[in-house]
Amino acid sequence: MATGQFVMALDTTVMNTAIATVAKDLGTTVTGIQTAITLYTLVMASLMITGGKLGEILGRKRSFSIGCVVYACGSLTTALAPNLVVLIIGWSFLEGLGAVLIMPAIVALVASNFGKPERPRAYGLVAAAGAIAAALGPVIGGAFTTYASWRWVFAGEVLIVLVILVLVRRVNDTPAEKRTNLDLGGTAMSALGLGMIVLGVLVSGSWGFIQPKPGAPTWLGLSPGIWLVLAGGVMSAVFLAWEKRRVTRHEGALVDPALLRVRQLRSGVGSFLFMFLVQAGIFFTVPLYLSVALGLSAVETGIRLLPLSLTLLLFAVGIPKLRPDASPQRVVRLGFLAVFAGSVLLVVLLDVSAEAKIITWPLLLAGAGLGALASQLGSVTVSSVPDEMSGQVGGLQNTGTQLGASIGTALAGAVVISALTASFFTGIQDNPEVPADLASQAQTQLSGGVPFLSDDQLRVALDNADVPPATVDTVVATNAQSRIAGLRSALAVLAMLTLLALAVTGGIPREQPGARPKPNPPPG
Repeated sequence: MATGQFVMALDTTVMNTAIATVAKDLGTTVTGIQTAITLYTLVMASLMITGGKLGEILGRKRSFSIGCVVYACGSLTTALAPNLVVLIIGWSFLEGLGAVLIMPAIVALVASNFGKPERPRAYGLVAAAGAIAAALGPVIGGAFTTYASWRWVFAGEVLIVLVILVLVRRVNDTPAEKRTNLDLGGTAMSALGLGMIVLGVLVSGSWGFIQPKPGAPTWLGLSPGIWLVLAGGVMSAVFLAWEKRRVTRHEGALVDPALLRVRQLRSGVGSFLFMFLVQAGIFFTVPLYLSVALGLSAVETGIRLLPLSLTLLLFAVGIPKLRPDASPQRVVRLGFLAVFAGSVLLVVLLDVSAEAKIITWPLLLAGAGLGALASQLGSVTVSSVPDEMSGQVGGLQNTGTQLGASIGTALAGAVVISALTASFFTGIQDNPEVPADLASQAQTQLSGGVPFLSDDQLRVALDNADVPPATVDTVVATNAQSRIAGLRSALAVLAMLTLLALAVTGGIPREQPGARPKPNPPPG
């Protein structure tokens, strides 16, 4: 189970580290890889509840094994991908579908293979495996990308999954539940609702969130982004009403909406969502600064991210070991505050003339906060309801994490491009070194969003367009300032959301879950 969690967590960190290289190899842009990352987490977020229900129908062990096979097929397809379309099929969809079956099954299988006294340690080991992957992912991805190819990482995942399939024979299964049917209507509603929310955030960078940008499509005078988010919210509400109706009629549902009235579970899932939102945003923006703005190689980028990964691992494993009786609520709140402090420090220190070493202390703080959150939230959610409902909790928990990661990547990318575009246009308009006709032409051609380019990439493009050398220097300098403005804006938004996360921690218990009996969910 821990090895499966390791592979799930390794995937995204490797791809984030190699964003620039993967984009170049596949002949696409950073925005194209951002889309693939977003779709990967979106597939998981949209279908994770369905994956938990399939575990009930098939049996958790069988569901886990089938998921591993699908995931291995996706990893092999990704390793061989010649272009962005094949990458999205292999990584975003096949691997995403495999993870949908694997991750909820892990939660339920741990519960069925360990007695109650052993479960906190078992769940802690699984969480630590994810933290280890976060720690090693940037280095592994950077090393393979620099000295061999990022493709070998995905080929290696196929071998790891084969080992998991051999080891899974030792796992005790939970029998399939008889007379349990898959709610196809609920599956479609939940996937559509969550999908529209994330898609709305994703397109807001190029189309605008509320007011449409020049040349962008318009729906009833507003950007499609806001309409997609609103429609997704309405569809999600319809999904919950549909599920409540099915529960009342004893027809079987993907999830019992009564679970969402359990305050501890709601706070745990909400905290997971914010944690992964901010974590994904940081893992998207900081590598862009290192690899594009500073021009570091993939392995250098991975090494520079190591402070965050190491403190994440240290606190995720160390807090339960050294302070097993610590108040979960206090640890979670201090964790969010540490992530906030690290994000703000990044906003303050990022500068065009800054060196890579300036990110070390901010990442140490952010990693400590994320590790503190990882040390508590798993046991908080699992302990909030009786054991027989662990499968549904697994679906909800992983939906929260993947939805957070999907929105975090989409939101960070949208803010980076929006702020970069606004800053760049302002800079070239106000600069006498840039001819008015060139500034106007740039606004027309780049109205959908200025691409996130390195100085060398931009200089080559301008030289190919026969732009005068003096103007090239001015535009490159303006773009460098605008890149930093975009990154600062994204990190500032992430910091604000980290503070907002404190509002959902009220239901986190003040004592460790094992110190008191589990609460029962209200009747449906």
